[in-house]
Amino acid sequence: MQDKKKSWLLITQVTLLLLLLVCYILVRIYYLFIAPFEYIEWVIGILFFISESFILFHSFFFFLDVIRENVYLEMPGQSTPGKDASVAILIPARHESKRIVEKTLLTCLSLNYDNKKIYLLDDSTIESYKQEARELSKNLGVELFTRSNNRGAKAGMINEVLKTITEKYIAIFDADQNPMPGFLKTLVPFLEADERLAFVQTPQFYSNGDVSTVAMVAHNQQAIFYEYICLGKSMNKAMFCCGTNVVFRRAALSDVGNFDEDTVTEDIATSLKLHAKQWKSFFIHKAYTFGMAPEDLAAYFTQQNRWALGTSQLFRKLVKLFFTDRKALRPEQWLEYVISTTYYFIGWAYFFLMIGPILYIFFNINSYNIDSLAYTFTFVPFFILSNMVFYESMVKKKYRLLNMFKVQMLTALSMPVYLSASFVGLLDINKKGFQVTPKGNTRNVPLKNLWPQLLVLAVVSATLVLGITKLYYQWNYVLMINVFWMGLQFILLSGIFHFNKK
Repeated sequence: MQDKKKSWLLITQVTLLLLLLVCYILVRIYYLFIAPFEYIEWVIGILFFISESFILFHSFFFFLDVIRENVYLEMPGQSTPGKDASVAILIPARHESKRIVEKTLLTCLSLNYDNKKIYLLDDSTIESYKQEARELSKNLGVELFTRSNNRGAKAGMINEVLKTITEKYIAIFDADQNPMPGFLKTLVPFLEADERLAFVQTPQFYSNGDVSTVAMVAHNQQAIFYEYICLGKSMNKAMFCCGTNVVFRRAALSDVGNFDEDTVTEDIATSLKLHAKQWKSFFIHKAYTFGMAPEDLAAYFTQQNRWALGTSQLFRKLVKLFFTDRKALRPEQWLEYVISTTYYFIGWAYFFLMIGPILYIFFNINSYNIDSLAYTFTFVPFFILSNMVFYESMVKKKYRLLNMFKVQMLTALSMPVYLSASFVGLLDINKKGFQVTPKGNTRNVPLKNLWPQLLVLAVVSATLVLGITKLYYQWNYVLMINVFWMGLQFILLSGIFHFNKK
């Protein structure tokens, strides 16, 4: 009963929050058009408003997912697997630790499902890793698959092995993911019951959160996605594959030419192709697999760079699909893919929102014009309530409030990564290709490698000092607001020293 009361309180808060959000946007538009801006202020003001609207757009749908989480999600039907319900378990690996791969292979061997065959897909180019893969496959009795080139990275490797196997279903696990014994027995019946169900996705939860602060916060960051956002996507028939902990129907993959090799996030790109051909997907909100989070800032930024790069690349494909075949997806599916493929543009939004106070404090260039009373009664309540709802929604899921604040700190520190990766992905000038997230070996990252974050912190610090100095000599409400935002940015960015320790 207590949980139901808390849920209804949260729903009421979110409803009020969404109304405040709409009200604030309308007020902002009004003041934007009557603002006495100079030309440069108008340009910066437009960029500031677009950035603000972008973040509010994504916030709106997250808070909508918080409400939808309380709506009953009907489970699809299930059927007992027939004799032909064979499963090929694919474990792609490239330059992975022998200890990590062995643990994954052992948990896959322990899966409580007889009609399965395990394939270690070793794409390593270094002989020591190749030798370890040969030893593991021989000692554990699993099939080893290799190739002579690295075309298409992980997607290309899976596509190569798909040419040689005949199993009805394909289960994919990253080299550091350890499935629980009931994984296949739980998921395969869903696929058996619906011939149009292309894949069933389960969450990724990290089990090494005690190794480092980065690993712990990365775990909490993933929770936001899997606890709320994925449920909303599944309700809208737009849940995409997350690359691991998933079971595919091989016939569905064959229908779309197997995995997409043109982006570094082959999972979501392939999901788009499947949904465009009217295949279904489903998300089961229960952890059946445990894996490893990135353990230091270098590994974390590598992971975030790949995700930002891949989704930005896919955004180009999404736009092209929209103008060539608007009926390929349902309206709600289009919306979900727009949300997914534009998320990492948040780096640009943060950048322009940060530039506004810096220009005002240093050069008195105004990019934000709104009456102080209107600001107090529209944005301030929204800002307070939005943070309350965010924290309450995660505390409801048993996550600590302090850890969720650290999630915001780590996201702020990722701004330079998101800026670079989304720019490269959008213009399709990627030269690095697929990058495997380093695992284990937690270390302090040399400060010279963190120069983008340190540069931003230095600029914010200087702006904050100047702003406080100006406030001391002359009180100004607008100046106070800008100083407040610089103070908040300083707190978030200073987390770099907290995260960069072993």
